Amino acid sequence: MKGIAHFVTGVAIATFFPEVVHQAADGSLLPMLGGIAGILPDTLDFKLARYFETYHLEIDPGPEPNARQIADGIVGAMRRAYETGTPQNVALHTIRLGADLWRQYVVRFNPLQNEVVVRIGPVVNTGQVPFPGSDPEGDVEARLKVGVPMVHTYDAENRVDIFSGPSFRFERQGDELHVHFLDWHRRWSHSLTLAAALGLGAAGIAALVEWLAQGALSSLPLWAGLVTGLGFSGHVLEDQLGFMGSNLLYPFTKRRAIGLRLLRSGDPIPNFLTVWVSGALILFNLDRFSVAPTLDAPVFLLLALVLPVVILGGLYQLQRRAGEMPAPAQAQKDIISETEEVETA
Repeated sequence: MKGIAHFVTGVAIATFFPEVVHQAADGSLLPMLGGIAGILPDTLDFKLARYFETYHLEIDPGPEPNARQIADGIVGAMRRAYETGTPQNVALHTIRLGADLWRQYVVRFNPLQNEVVVRIGPVVNTGQVPFPGSDPEGDVEARLKVGVPMVHTYDAENRVDIFSGPSFRFERQGDELHVHFLDWHRRWSHSLTLAAALGLGAAGIAALVEWLAQGALSSLPLWAGLVTGLGFSGHVLEDQLGFMGSNLLYPFTKRRAIGLRLLRSGDPIPNFLTVWVSGALILFNLDRFSVAPTLDAPVFLLLALVLPVVILGGLYQLQRRAGEMPAPAQAQKDIISETEEVETA
């Protein structure tokens, strides 16, 4: 999900508590605290964890990329990970040719043929639109056998073109080599245990500030902790609807749990629908906890929630079944969605 969807979800969750709504009416920023907690997991990743990740190999193809060299680097790291048992982190850099020019290349992990395929593609602009006649000439594709059984835990094909390139972690698990996409993302930062810890921390800080300022405690610290923990948890659970998944119970679990694969983080309809539903719930909660509610609850919920979810949700499912967008392009939308927040910040 996009940041705005997570933020509005956090605010919506906060408004389900009458006390929070009443305090907000008196000027409290508790609902905003829920929104901030809602975007915090990705903030921790993109502004902190990402820069602590170390790579055993960084592949920079340069302005004249060689498909065979790229494939050699990737397969070499995969074999080292399998033979030594030591996971290998590999970063793929983009090929920037100008302010709005990028050379695209594709990396495909193919377990059935036990090979890695690298194909050099056309020049594209930042909107990922190819320039006619920009496809390279000569040997633009390389296929290299891996030699060990592999499992890709994300999409098989990955396009590398704009902003930051993706990274992969090759890790041996039993007799198989697992290929993890953006392994630094959604690990410790996307856990329900961290949500609980942050909720307790927020409550403690609020209690300390209130005690120092007033010499007494109210219910505010309790609500601050609850709103923080639930807003953070909402982000984690929303992400679990996608493909990449999250490490739900870190540090008790060590790996990301596979997502439900119901949607993709870059798809516009799920993002729009999340913002719409959250906004409708905020209005509904503000009204029902007011002194004089004015909304007809059944009618409002039917028109503002049920119908949009049925119509847009059905349209989204039809799009997926019809395959309007090929799988590689769908995967690329996820890659861009997961990395563009850093590049455009």
